[in-house]
Amino acid sequence: MKERFRLSPQTALVLDAFLETPRSWRYGYDISRDTGLKSGTLYPILIRLADHELVETRWQTTESGKPPRHMYRLTPEGLRSARAQLRDYGHRKSSMVVLREAKT
Repeated sequence: MKERFRLSPQTALVLDAFLETPRSWRYGYDISRDTGLKSGTLYPILIRLADHELVETRWQTTESGKPPRHMYRLTPEGLRSARAQLRDYGHRKSSMVVLREAKT
């Protein structure tokens, strides 16, 4: 696997959406709807996750006359990484809240 990347709040949302049904294929539109992210934010995240081999992709053809749809799913390594990164992200986020409250 490639080096670990910085987990942005938006990427955390995407990984969290995948973890709701970790072995299922998801359409980009469904992920966008679940996360509230616009396509200009979502698709670069999905590409980066695929580049890091955390997400696999495929095209699904639908009824004739309709364009194929791009689908995404966590790889086994992506599942492990998503769980670990979100756990670490939660700890960092909690620590930031505690530090912020201590300053006030």
